[in-house]
Amino acid sequence: MLAVGATLDDFTLNDDRDQAVRWSSLRGQPVVIFAYPRADTPGCTREACAFRDLAADFARHGVRVFGLSSDKVAALGRFRDKYGLTMPLLSDPDKQVLRALGAWGTKKMYGKEVEGTLRSTFAFDADGIAWQVWPQVKVDGHADAVLAAVAQRVA
Repeated sequence: MLAVGATLDDFTLNDDRDQAVRWSSLRGQPVVIFAYPRADTPGCTREACAFRDLAADFARHGVRVFGLSSDKVAALGRFRDKYGLTMPLLSDPDKQVLRALGAWGTKKMYGKEVEGTLRSTFAFDADGIAWQVWPQVKVDGHADAVLAAVAQRVA
């Protein structure tokens, strides 16, 4: 898992509208990235909708929020439209960024070990330095906890 104080190498991923998002272009503002396993599944939907519902609060603190999964752009677009998601959803089908974050690995699903996205969230300052990492996220209440940490940091 990405360590607090670490940075990411520059990357470019397409979002749910098939627009390129370059990591280095986000400098100058804090960023939260929540990595989730798969669009339009129950837990991922609850998590994305919770971040959507708090979008104005994150914006008030000057924070940009992004979802990140290995889903293809088209699936992310359908997910966005179905639930009225307002944050960009980044597509990482090659798992380049998921791996760099430490958000891709072995996990247990239904008693079996599988490779997949490890639900986790990362908060970066305006210089792209990670200041908080939430590994092994439990969905319910998580977006609120991230907002509380952001609000305390920028207060």
